Amino acid sequence: MKRVAVLGAGAWGTSIATVLAERLDVTLWAREPAHVEALARSRRNPRYLPGIAIPQAVKVTPAFPAADLFLAATPVAGLREVVQRIGKQAPLVWLCKGFEHGTGLLPHQVVEQVLGPGARCGALSGPSFADEVARGLPCALTLASRDAAFAREAAALVHGGRMRVYYSADLVGVEVGGAVKNVMAIAAGISDGLGLGHNARAALITRGLAEIARLGAAMGGKSETIFGLTGAGDLILTATGELSRNRRVGLQLAEGIPLQKILEDLGHVAEGVYTAQEVAKLAEARGVDMPVTAAVNDVLQGKLTPKAAVEQLLARDLKPER
Repeated sequence: MKRVAVLGAGAWGTSIATVLAERLDVTLWAREPAHVEALARSRRNPRYLPGIAIPQAVKVTPAFPAADLFLAATPVAGLREVVQRIGKQAPLVWLCKGFEHGTGLLPHQVVEQVLGPGARCGALSGPSFADEVARGLPCALTLASRDAAFAREAAALVHGGRMRVYYSADLVGVEVGGAVKNVMAIAAGISDGLGLGHNARAALITRGLAEIARLGAAMGGKSETIFGLTGAGDLILTATGELSRNRRVGLQLAEGIPLQKILEDLGHVAEGVYTAQEVAKLAEARGVDMPVTAAVNDVLQGKLTPKAAVEQLLARDLKPER
């Protein structure tokens, strides 16, 4: 039986460990011994994934494990450190979505900086709320790698049960879609929080998808990827679903709650908050038109109120749709 080590005992890490333990030898690693001890004793993760029982088959440990495949379930901010610990012990798949704060790097670029080119690695992404996956509800994901053979091999390993996994060689397209959709979910939350209606939300999702496609193309991604599970699919889920952390950030910004308080109360990482700044800088540097992203970033930076950001977007000059 293949050994899989899930690195990070947050919501998604706990969820995928729970699901994969039905058919694989799974170890769930977390760096805080107290957290590990509580998980091992109660077989619950009330802070990140309440109501879900962790199967006895999942080994929980603070000692860094050995494995045939590592699944890095940390936020983007924690990916670099985890990759340094893994080294080239075994292939790696990351579950995080975003750009590294400060460097503006996508996850695969972080991994390449640490491990060098040629490492067997990839990203698992797509529309997937951790709670629903853990409860055995159906979902479809995509595993992408520049190494097409590895993408297919790793996808075959994690595919099964009610989790359908496709494979792709368009790593950039998958990562851009997964990252930027979080920014658009904040925009959708702001729109809903201001009571602007379903028409406005649909417009934001559609124009947000156009922005994701433009950036994806500028970075070498394929349009069919952006309009697939990891772009359009993940955007629809995150911009409309009640379990979306990024949408919740937008809703509360619209209520006038300070961003710092929102993040403190959230208890989870909302990747879109950090990604917005990096994407806005990247779009400006590459000459990519991303007005929704720019507006969200200005709200997060305190430069615009949510209402003023909406008015700014509505006041833009007439132009053809593209």
